[in-house]
Amino acid sequence: MLVGFDQADDAGVYLLTPETALVQTVDFFTPIVDDPYTFGQIAATNALSDVYAMGGKPLTSLALVCFPEKGDLEILERILAGGLSKMIEAGCTVVGGHSIRDEETKFGYSVTGVINPKRVLANQGAQPGDRLLFTKALGTGVISTAIKKGKAKQEWIDAAVKSMTTLNKRAAEVITTARVVPGLRPGRVGTGATADDKANAQRPTPSAAFAIHALTDITGFGLIGHAREMALASNVSLVFQSSNVPVLEGALDCIRAGHIPGGLIANRDFAECLVDYDQSVPADIRTLLFDPQKVLRYWLRKDCGQSLDLNSASANELRTLPGLRGVDVSRIIAGRPYQSRDELLTREIVPQPTWEVIKDQISANLH
Repeated sequence: MLVGFDQADDAGVYLLTPETALVQTVDFFTPIVDDPYTFGQIAATNALSDVYAMGGKPLTSLALVCFPEKGDLEILERILAGGLSKMIEAGCTVVGGHSIRDEETKFGYSVTGVINPKRVLANQGAQPGDRLLFTKALGTGVISTAIKKGKAKQEWIDAAVKSMTTLNKRAAEVITTARVVPGLRPGRVGTGATADDKANAQRPTPSAAFAIHALTDITGFGLIGHAREMALASNVSLVFQSSNVPVLEGALDCIRAGHIPGGLIANRDFAECLVDYDQSVPADIRTLLFDPQKVLRYWLRKDCGQSLDLNSASANELRTLPGLRGVDVSRIIAGRPYQSRDELLTREIVPQPTWEVIKDQISANLH
């Protein structure tokens, strides 16, 4: 086992040969949009994302279906068709699946991919001086909540659906042509520069001008929740430039209107103890940082030394990907983050308003 669940990585990685490892993941959930075909596309995109987030290539998948016994089978057909369309786009073969009767519809996939074991990108590996890029914008959670309440504008829905159904296949292709310098962990094949150089020598492309140390996606735990996992695994801290965080159209409007999913509140209660805000960061942006996302927003850590030029052709490949946003939003600094609320209370930081106070502020803005 090269990557397990010890550092909350996006998928498991199992060694087969010195040159090949399996990437395995599973994901399914209840509908978050009304259209069955679109729901199937979102579910497939979400399941595939974990393989891409490890730097892998998806090969096969199994469909997982929970559907009411007396449900309309035409709806199920549309869900399956939507999922299949994204699997075909990803070049991932659906080899079967399993279905059960359930009062509530649920759908997703188990996905298996492959990767060179010397090029696995995990949560662990971010280094001081690295820079952080997003390839998608935040806000699908709050917009989905507005959709359920019938309060979302069509342009917000369109932007969120486009984000949630856009594969990170092209972003992964750019990533896998780069010079990968993953953080080594127990059981990984090879150590030191020799193993890395051998793997990287197979891809002498323009993107080799920069190095990628770690990679993940942002899904249910929100930006801060996944930042916490990366920071703890890599023993570093992350500094975000809030004005650079990409935001979906309508997301901040949803927050100001009080369309807050329960997952956001849970994420905030769990992880906000690790965060120290500058006083200039607006309340709605602070809230958005905990928004649970259904489909990933990739993070790429790139060496910030002389080998990286964020205006280079390689970096611009990410900025110009259709539907994606290669936005430089953060930097990595030395020093592990706070690991407990007790530890946080021993440090001098700016006091933060409680969630109840923030809700009162939002309510006041509505009037």
